[in-house]
Amino acid sequence: MTAQSERHKRRIAFSYHTLRNISAPEDSDERRKVYAGNAPATSFISLPEDENVREYIVTAEGKKRQRLTDVHRRIRTTLENTPEDFVILNSGIVIVARDIEVDEKEKKAYLKDPSIINGSQTRGELDHYISTTPEEDQFPVSCKFELVVTGDDDLIAEVSIARNFQNDVATLSIVGRKGLLDELEERLQTTLPDLQLRKSETQRSDDYYDTEKLLQVITALIPAELWPKPKELEDPKKVYTYSMKSKCLKDFQSLHERAKNPKSEGHAQAKALYDFYLEIAPIAHELYEKWKKHPGFAGTGLRSIEREGRQIVDVPDGIIFPILASLSAFARRVRGKWQITPPAVFNDVEIIHAAKAQYMNVAHSNPWNMGKNQAIYSSLFQITNIYKKVGSAS
Repeated sequence: MTAQSERHKRRIAFSYHTLRNISAPEDSDERRKVYAGNAPATSFISLPEDENVREYIVTAEGKKRQRLTDVHRRIRTTLENTPEDFVILNSGIVIVARDIEVDEKEKKAYLKDPSIINGSQTRGELDHYISTTPEEDQFPVSCKFELVVTGDDDLIAEVSIARNFQNDVATLSIVGRKGLLDELEERLQTTLPDLQLRKSETQRSDDYYDTEKLLQVITALIPAELWPKPKELEDPKKVYTYSMKSKCLKDFQSLHERAKNPKSEGHAQAKALYDFYLEIAPIAHELYEKWKKHPGFAGTGLRSIEREGRQIVDVPDGIIFPILASLSAFARRVRGKWQITPPAVFNDVEIIHAAKAQYMNVAHSNPWNMGKNQAIYSSLFQITNIYKKVGSAS
């Protein structure tokens, strides 16, 4: 039985103080219900969060130490010093559920597949208060809540995203929660079955691959014929792929939406580019990992490269992104699938020597300068274009 089918069998008893149906006419028309009320803090502790776009940030995956934000400190200070005021000072918690049965006599609501979708930080601090305060010293804290009951999974996702916007949720969490990264991950797993893309700002451990970095690399590899800016086809301006990871992610978000909507403007072009993202993803991953440790940099004397003895351990992104962007000249369809296929006359060492010259003479031996210099991208791209033409002619 899948994890999802197991989740869809849950029915949790939720104790409350007050519960009121505040559904609007349009809620009734759409076969959903909305409730509001307040409940004991303990009622929220066992509720899942799997529909939320992010977890309790203080204990998020991969955190090596706790770090409280101002929001956490204010909640914690209220609970420690004036817990009787918490219910009026805190904006509360939003919950979704697929169905509800209310026992007014026992003041319990039986919720099917419930999840907190907004208020994880509040719930986390309530849990901290209850678990760290001796029982005899605990105040019976109450918390406001809103409960949305609907069987529409897409609506639940939209509500989760909308309710979290005021808290500056990272674009990655929103894109991940919408499922926009699922196909990309599936393509990667065809060659790397254990790889998991990072789909939330709270997935910080090494168990997840850097999604934004992958999208930066794929964007750098987009061939001129698919480049979304027609005026740049001869010399695509890809300098932003090095340092603007949020732009690359938002570009992918927009691309996905247009590619999946046949009625959107430029749908055909978006679909072609989206297919490139999917097909090139495993190759992009392989190329990035290769160039980060490329043995061809041995003997170049570039001080910014990390070495262990004579072995190359890490080449700065500022050096390799102009190189990766130049390799887009070799993107072509092979048996209907996109590949990066350099001609036989091309050798990695040639582009490394060209990159070294740019690094020393134009970037003044600074990786950041090199990654941010469009002239360097253009120079290396012209070199690979020449190799492409020579290879085609031979």
